[in-house]
Amino acid sequence: MTMTHFAFSATFMLGLTGLALHRRHLLSALLCLEGMMLSLFVALSTWALQLDSTNFSTSPMFLLAFSACEASAGLALLVATARTHGTDQLQSMTLLQC
Repeated sequence: MTMTHFAFSATFMLGLTGLALHRRHLLSALLCLEGMMLSLFVALSTWALQLDSTNFSTSPMFLLAFSACEASAGLALLVATARTHGTDQLQSMTLLQC
């Protein structure tokens, strides 16, 4: 395993660990998801550069576009839950509340 591969894997696992352990606020969960997507983007970009093929050069751009859509949907959910529930804590949100 090269040092670059280890760094990207460690970054992704750190985001996954943060998502699993620190789920108190919705904003912290969204930030962990964004960190995971950023590490995937950089890893996919370096992989496409190492292959030196034009077939894989568009994959990081698609991932970045989907990441931006995910971020905008997450922020919209954050604003909506902050307006309805008054807080962004995940413990106050249940499926039974209207």
